[in-house]
Amino acid sequence: MKAVQKTEPKIGAKLVEVPTPTNLKPGWTLVKVRATSICGTDIHIWNWDQWSQGRIGEKALPQILGHEFCGEVVELGPNCNRIKVGDYVSAETHIYDPGDLTSMLGIFHVGNNMKILGVDTDGCFADYVAIPEIVLWKNDKTMPPEYASIQEPLGNACYAVMGEDNDVYGKTMLITGDGPISLFAIGVAKAAGASKIIQFGMAQYSMEIGRKMGVDIQIDVTKTTPDERYKIVMDNTGGWGCDIVCEMIGAQSSLDDAFRCIRKGGRFSAFGIPSKSPSQIDYTDQIVFKGIQIHGISGRKIFDTWYRNGNMLANRKLDPTPVVTHLMALEDYQKAFEMLTAPTRQCAKIVMFPDKQELNAALARRK
Repeated sequence: MKAVQKTEPKIGAKLVEVPTPTNLKPGWTLVKVRATSICGTDIHIWNWDQWSQGRIGEKALPQILGHEFCGEVVELGPNCNRIKVGDYVSAETHIYDPGDLTSMLGIFHVGNNMKILGVDTDGCFADYVAIPEIVLWKNDKTMPPEYASIQEPLGNACYAVMGEDNDVYGKTMLITGDGPISLFAIGVAKAAGASKIIQFGMAQYSMEIGRKMGVDIQIDVTKTTPDERYKIVMDNTGGWGCDIVCEMIGAQSSLDDAFRCIRKGGRFSAFGIPSKSPSQIDYTDQIVFKGIQIHGISGRKIFDTWYRNGNMLANRKLDPTPVVTHLMALEDYQKAFEMLTAPTRQCAKIVMFPDKQELNAALARRK
């Protein structure tokens, strides 16, 4: 089969021919990939940055990239009971260990022994991918592959917006950033009934997508000072601050804005990852005396966010179309990564197709 593989500890990847997975382990399945999309984690691995070097390491190479996909189950290993050959599936990329305490407590998306598809195992930028049955999610058969493949990052957005309490309706919300997950979060917040959605961003191309997704107020951080941003938020929240803040960047300036703009007693969704740690936070005044809740957003809630997003997509209550800006063949992966790593990005989410007939069908749906 063809696959996009990280073969050397340097920038880039190669399109190679590798054996299709065989001799499936008990509880594992083989899925024919119909569509797969590129994530920020894939860009880290493509660039082979400090995180990738430490998290994956040269000894793990070669390794197939990718963790967002949808496809058809074509083979089952021993002891598979829930999934059948022919099922149309996507996958939760956090491969949980049933023996972890968190798993036994029903918290499947974090764990001491959890593995991540495309990071700790071969990924899905390929014709086929081997993956455990326990993390497969059955898709509505009417859902187009280009949308079924983006449910994993959409789940990040859903978890960040909904938090642990799922209390959004009628609330004001600040979403920082203008990357794909921030843009998805705008759509989720709109669908969930947020009363006013404010976005802090900087890229005009992406900010335009934010408007299509339903944002109410946009603030360009390159054209405003922290005091000006704070005043705009206060003026639009009755002087209280936002009920919910989804911090999606992790940069120090974004953290400063986010903690400043949340109201007392509000909820802070911490999703953004700083480029370096530790970050500086005023623990006393920004957290304790404000009485806020901080919800750490790691991945998605298995399978709560999958259930919610699947229903919203299948019933057309949430339209991700503006964020899915490009559909491409898997063979064109290099062009896709060049677009995503360009100094001025003119794309958001890129979905790739191993089969060109699938690509042509997806392009036809866009017309």
